[in-house]
Amino acid sequence: MLRTLDIVLIVIMTAAATVTYTIKHKAENKLEEVRRLDAAIKLEEDTIDLLKADWALLTQPNRLERLVTVFAADLQLAPTPSTQLARPEELPMLRADLPPSEEDKKATEQAADNIAAVIEADNIATGSVAR
Repeated sequence: MLRTLDIVLIVIMTAAATVTYTIKHKAENKLEEVRRLDAAIKLEEDTIDLLKADWALLTQPNRLERLVTVFAADLQLAPTPSTQLARPEELPMLRADLPPSEEDKKATEQAADNIAAVIEADNIATGSVAR
C-alpha cells in the first residue's frame, strides 16, 4: 500500500520531469532560432562581399575610360574647368550661422511672452495641492 509521502514524491518527481522537459524544449527552439539567424547573417555578409566585389569591378578606371570613349558622342562629357571648383571658404554660410532676422527676433519674443503667460496661468493656487 502506498503511503501519502510516496504519492507526494511521485507528483513532485513528475512535475520536475515536466518542467525539465519544457525548459529543454524551449532551449532547443532558441538554439534553432540562433542557428537560423546565424545563417541569415552569413548570407547577408556574403551578399555584401559580392556587392563590394561588383562595385570594385564596375569602378575600375580602365573600364570607365573605355565607357567614356564609347559613349563620348552621346554623353558629350567635357573636363571640369578649374573655375567651377569651389573652396570651403567660398561656400555660403550655414543657416545656423546667419544672424537672426527681425522676423526671427519678433517670433522669439512672442514665444517668450506666450511661455511667460502659460507659467503665470500655471501658478494659480487652487488649494487642492500643496506647492
